[in-house]
Amino acid sequence: MDWGESAFWIGVGLVGNAAFALRFLVQWIASERARRSVVPVSFWYLSLVGAAVLLCYAVHRRDPIFVLAYLPNGFIYARNLYLTRHQQGQHEPD
Repeated sequence: MDWGESAFWIGVGLVGNAAFALRFLVQWIASERARRSVVPVSFWYLSLVGAAVLLCYAVHRRDPIFVLAYLPNGFIYARNLYLTRHQQGQHEPD
């Protein structure tokens, strides 16, 4: 482990990991409230933020494995947000 990293970049990495951890907590609470498994929109926003922040951290670290792990995720999360909004738009009355 490289603790020689600047405090700023360690903070960036921790924020990215916190966003990913928080998304599961949000999903769990939403599912408990609904009494069924649900994925709230906030899950996808936290996923997108977490992936973007960790991608920035990975680029800073110049870690190609880490970059490749988070680069495609943003597209997947953005697509899920698009599909969710599109689906919500279809249920609105004219």
